[in-house]
Amino acid sequence: MKRRVLFLCTGNSCRSQMAEGWLRHLAGDRFEALSAGTNPVWVNPQAVEVMQEVGIDISHQQSKHVAELQGRRLHYVITVCDHAQESCPTEPRGDVRLHWSFDDPAHAQGTILERLRVFRRVRDEIGKQIQGWLRKADQLSEPSSTSKPHVT
Repeated sequence: MKRRVLFLCTGNSCRSQMAEGWLRHLAGDRFEALSAGTNPVWVNPQAVEVMQEVGIDISHQQSKHVAELQGRRLHYVITVCDHAQESCPTEPRGDVRLHWSFDDPAHAQGTILERLRVFRRVRDEIGKQIQGWLRKADQLSEPSSTSKPHVT
């Protein structure tokens, strides 16, 4: 059975959408990746664009309200913005709750190129965070070599 992971932020337009795409891309065979927002808007086209640059298509993903996931079994609930962590309702509940704070690229200022630079930086930070988390999750699920006594 795949472990279900919810990435939660405020708008469900950038960070949580990118995190959902990254996890599906890196470990979709082991995890069911979901995302939602406490006040969802739309999937930001610049998030779609920068994820496409690394070969991950999130254009089919849709913003959804966290209430749509109430009652579903979630193994992990990961907030990816400070506001969602502070205002996160008690539902949905996850077996494990984590908080990863990332800048909101939707608030980036400047020219389109300058804004895309921010989107790319946040995309890469999220990808690295998920890769590190997956390494830890893999280590936790492997039997420890010290769990059995060594007989000589």
